[in-house]
Amino acid sequence: MKYLDEFRDRQLARQLAAAIAAAVDPGREYRLMEFCGGHTHAIFRYGIQQLMPPNLRFVHGPGCPVCVLPMARLDQAIAMTHEHGVTLCTYGDLMRVPASRRQTLLKAKAAGADVRMVYSTQDVLRIARDEPGRQVVFLAIGFETTTPPTAVAILQARAEGLKNLSVLCNHVLTPPALRAILELAGPEGVRLDGILGPSHVSTVIGTRPYAFVPHEFGVPVVIAGFEPLDVMQSVLMLVRQINTGRCEVENQYSRAVSESGNVRALELMASVFVTRPSFEWRGLGFLPESALALAEDYADLDAERRFPVRVEGGHEIKGCECPAILRGLKEPTECRLFGTLCTPDNPMGACMVSSEGACAAYWGHRSHRPSSGRNP
Repeated sequence: MKYLDEFRDRQLARQLAAAIAAAVDPGREYRLMEFCGGHTHAIFRYGIQQLMPPNLRFVHGPGCPVCVLPMARLDQAIAMTHEHGVTLCTYGDLMRVPASRRQTLLKAKAAGADVRMVYSTQDVLRIARDEPGRQVVFLAIGFETTTPPTAVAILQARAEGLKNLSVLCNHVLTPPALRAILELAGPEGVRLDGILGPSHVSTVIGTRPYAFVPHEFGVPVVIAGFEPLDVMQSVLMLVRQINTGRCEVENQYSRAVSESGNVRALELMASVFVTRPSFEWRGLGFLPESALALAEDYADLDAERRFPVRVEGGHEIKGCECPAILRGLKEPTECRLFGTLCTPDNPMGACMVSSEGACAAYWGHRSHRPSSGRNP
């Protein structure tokens, strides 16, 4: 298959593994965070960790949009269905994520709430057109990758004069989360020697927004694609930066990512959204200017204003280590619920539910037995 097999070539993988082994300094440890959950799954699916030298370790980051959504926002969405009788639409990954008191959107649906899974924002528009008697709320989540389609849907709803569609906006921004991770480094955080930057997000925002990482924190960044050879080549680029004392943003995924990103998508986002002063992230707490809300011109399409509800702060399930896992402080197998009470069939935390979650990656691509040490 053209453009796919080329990035999974075994011989090239062996050559890259040998180059990485030759490049690493046996006298030091390399701790590389893959920010994006897609990279986590690529590392486990293709056995990349097993190809690395023992002193090079991957640290899993918070780059899963479903995982970082705090329980209180799910509680808010469920409350809208109960108190206002809205039709709530969202992507499939979110349906089984636990909210407070073991509630989920799927359970709310089973109890009679009108909750529907959609594949795109165009599905939401279609439902609103077909059922003008229903108030349709789109529970929008995701990093900069999924934000432009939401902006398009809002503009389209306005252009069509749809009065029964609104958006519960939970779109979050990558650079503030990256800053929070680095500011937490130290006694209470995780020490990082390099970062594999997200690829899908970077196709939208480009490489420029990561410049603060090497400049302010002295940590190199390589924007990495998702295929196994992408990840391995990015690791080699990071190792070479670390060894030579260079510290900059490099772009391994140059076939899709540019320095300035997708200008049209960024313009769309800027025309519809504004930055929130503060927003809560699961595992990271409240981060300044880390999420988006609808601009004042689109206030009539803002579900938070149209269907106000009051919810208490969400309560994490006792024993669930998702917050520490999202900060890179623990591995999934260090959670005492992993593989016992928490499995894909009975998830206790978002990291086990999401297709990009670190716990799901551990469960799906390696031994299910808890490990006794930190190193995979």
